[in-house]
Amino acid sequence: MKKEKKAKEIYEPKKGLTGQGDDYHIYTMNMKEKATAFLLGMAGTFIVIFLFFKSVVLGLVAGIAVGIFIQKYYAAFLCEKRKKTLLMQFRDMLEGLTSSYSSGKNTNGAFSDAYGDMVQIYGENADIVRELKIILMGINSNINIETLLEDFADRSELKDIRSFADVFEVSVKQGGNIKDIISATRDIINDKIEIEMEISTLLSGNKNELNIMMIMPLIIIVSMEGLGSEMTVTGNSPLNILIKIISLGMFAGAYILGRKITTIKI
Repeated sequence: MKKEKKAKEIYEPKKGLTGQGDDYHIYTMNMKEKATAFLLGMAGTFIVIFLFFKSVVLGLVAGIAVGIFIQKYYAAFLCEKRKKTLLMQFRDMLEGLTSSYSSGKNTNGAFSDAYGDMVQIYGENADIVRELKIILMGINSNINIETLLEDFADRSELKDIRSFADVFEVSVKQGGNIKDIISATRDIINDKIEIEMEISTLLSGNKNELNIMMIMPLIIIVSMEGLGSEMTVTGNSPLNILIKIISLGMFAGAYILGRKITTIKI
């Protein structure tokens, strides 16, 4: 009993928050990332507003507002990107675990070898390396490996890691072949990633066309004004402003709808 109490004082996994691992559904941007999001949002908005309304002041005001507003969406983008990277790293970790189990290593030795492999491949600061370090610390503190994997799955919010943690727990309790389970999980994740890559390749052309279509109206406006065309809506009368606002709304709506159509999650 005293030993268990001491172990919990060293490391106590909690659902969604361990104190040592990260919650992957929460992304805190650093100053560089915040500045990047702000500048991208501000620059893009300023260009669009200036081309439509010919007002530097309005462009700056709208640009600053969008630059601040876009922060949470850029954070969500980076969060999703981090999860995808973690899944790729997790797949490589399973590859290392399979090799270790095949060579006759026990669970502790297999995870220790996987930690060394991931350090060599991704470096000390990689997410999977930090997670393996937490798992090894938990093992040394007499925490069940199933509990540690469950905690990892809770924080990552990735279905593949969740499935692996659940199957691993059942295997340990019922005496299943862990090597075969890890190998099967690795194969499933590999197949899923390959399918996602194929779909992404098929949709890449559509996404590029969507981006070009969103830029084309701006290019047309600049070209027509440069040629002195009378078809452009000039001036900032109430009617012209209304037409421009409606046009911008249609462009934004078309882009959002296009992104939803070309985004497929498995």
